Amino acid sequence: MSKQDRPLSPVGMATLLPHAAQRVRHIEQLVLSCLDRWGYREIIPPSFEYLDVLSAGLEPELLEKCYKFVDRSTGRILLLRPDVTAQIAKIVAMGMAGPALPLRLCYRTTVFRYEPEHAGREREIFQLGAELIGLDDVASDAEIVALAADCLKQLGLHTFKISVGHVAFFKALLAAAGLSRDGRKRAEHAAARKDLSWLEEILSEERVTKARAQAILKAPGLFGGKDVLERGRALAGRDARLLAILDRLQQAYGVLTSSGLTSHVLLDLGEFRGFDYYDGIVFDVFVDGIGSELGGGGRYNHLIGQFGREVPSTGFAFDVDRLFRAVEKLGNGFPPGAPQVLLLAFPAQHQALFKVAQQLRSAGLRVIQETLPVAPSKVIGFARKHGARMNVSAAVVLGFRRQASDDALVVVPGSSFSRTVKIKELAGYLNHGA
Repeated sequence: MSKQDRPLSPVGMATLLPHAAQRVRHIEQLVLSCLDRWGYREIIPPSFEYLDVLSAGLEPELLEKCYKFVDRSTGRILLLRPDVTAQIAKIVAMGMAGPALPLRLCYRTTVFRYEPEHAGREREIFQLGAELIGLDDVASDAEIVALAADCLKQLGLHTFKISVGHVAFFKALLAAAGLSRDGRKRAEHAAARKDLSWLEEILSEERVTKARAQAILKAPGLFGGKDVLERGRALAGRDARLLAILDRLQQAYGVLTSSGLTSHVLLDLGEFRGFDYYDGIVFDVFVDGIGSELGGGGRYNHLIGQFGREVPSTGFAFDVDRLFRAVEKLGNGFPPGAPQVLLLAFPAQHQALFKVAQQLRSAGLRVIQETLPVAPSKVIGFARKHGARMNVSAAVVLGFRRQASDDALVVVPGSSFSRTVKIKELAGYLNHGA
């Protein structure tokens, strides 16, 4: 590849320009405010981890996607953060988050995973998430789902669906059928994709009996309302483990529907998450018009134990890019920011420029301050044109000819409007629309 043909930015890495960055920060602020109201406190994990430490909580497939490099000071291999939940599990196991349980933690951060260029996936993924650590009951299962739903509502997303299942149900069916470890893993992938032909092929290769195979093939289609539970019980028969799983799921579903989420929650006995550490109730979040889930999560009771301390936990994460696209589809999902003002003054008036700019910012206005580069006779034309280029709602000129020292000239870019306003009244005038 010639030097001219080389990409100027790494593939799969994001650059957020000011307009998009402002909207992403707005999403983050709304979600974090919602999490805070539920008692979740923000944690900021490190960007790098030692491979030999974090690998205890990462599955082999994810380790293959990690960006690795050598720590110059120790010679040990470092990972660029591939997964936040595993990091938090390590932090909790080490006692760094404190000994008192339960813990309610939240985060906004970025994970990095290598994806082939043709896969169409990002390698840098912005995430918002929450973890509820130290509880293992129906109430905590329901809390984390209801919390995710509340975050979506705070963003103005009201037509979402949350698909709730229990990973142990399908895994128990596979285990009872005697599949090999590799066969179980491939069958889980097939079920997650709802690819029944592939699943049937796997069951045939594994020589699963016809009766067992039929039950397994039916499970991914158990999707919908509360009738899914009865259909699941028909598949479970007298298997005590499967019935206990369905009881737990039914109880959590009951809490969620009684909390006003009936129209949002669906049951899916073929539901899987993308990580092996999930071992209980799990869920994915969907909204119309976005081709993949906005996020999801679930219970991982044994992940923290991989780092030395068994603690039951559940949590979820949102993909911020997908949230952004979902909110963009609302059309008016992002509120207008505070009015932005271009404040102009002549070179001899730097003190007045800084003083007035500070007054306006203290009143909540966004102010760009600049020195006028033109002669007094050209000030109004410059203010109109430059203000339009800067996309401000008003341009304000200090020290314009024939004005008193306590006056300012307000010019509306793109129009012929101009007006003299007392500086002490300037903030109120601009805040109410010049």
